[in-house]
Amino acid sequence: MKFDIITIFPELFKGFLSESIIKRARKEKLIEINIHDLRDFTRDRHKSVDDKPFGGGRGMVLKVGPVYRAVSSIKEEKTKVVLLSPRGEKFNQKKAYQYSNLSHVILICGRYEGVDERIIEHVADETLSIGDYVLMGGELPAMVIVEAVSRLIPGVLGNSELLKERMPAVPGEKGRGFQEFPQYTRPEIFKSKEGKEWKVPKTLLSGNHRKIKKWRKNNSRIIGK
Repeated sequence: MKFDIITIFPELFKGFLSESIIKRARKEKLIEINIHDLRDFTRDRHKSVDDKPFGGGRGMVLKVGPVYRAVSSIKEEKTKVVLLSPRGEKFNQKKAYQYSNLSHVILICGRYEGVDERIIEHVADETLSIGDYVLMGGELPAMVIVEAVSRLIPGVLGNSELLKERMPAVPGEKGRGFQEFPQYTRPEIFKSKEGKEWKVPKTLLSGNHRKIKKWRKNNSRIIGK
């Protein structure tokens, strides 16, 4: 799967791309991630990507021209073009499953006070938000989406059994979310500095897989439903 990310701050992605599972998945060519500097698609000597909004208002707005030219230069036949904005539909696990079946996604990182509305109307296929709050721009949301989708691509996690545990919690309904339950590891009893003992539930120490499975089911919740 290929991700193309359009941003005015390409340096922000260096650490994200060069560490951990994302780094390995790129090296093994399970995913491809390309970062594009929006300023490379401007046509004035100042490389302007934003301007004042018509009608007045505070802040600056990303211009439609550079974004349109950037998308046009990298868009393929089966590309999903996504604008990242607080105004967008909420991204969740269901959406991550849907995207994991695509071959190419372009992520446009919004900035400043927003983007020219013509980007939403004519350039992007979809507008997404990762939550009901406002960030400086779409770079962090882009990383969140890339990671959430990438981990669902076979081979990226390196453990097929782990991926099965994250499959839809409702049989036959792909993308309805997955079950998460409390997990513990050694020591069995942890003593805090106040002298309190924090214990692992006895069921998990029983060795009885049927009881453990039931305990996990009773203590789980569905993520991304």
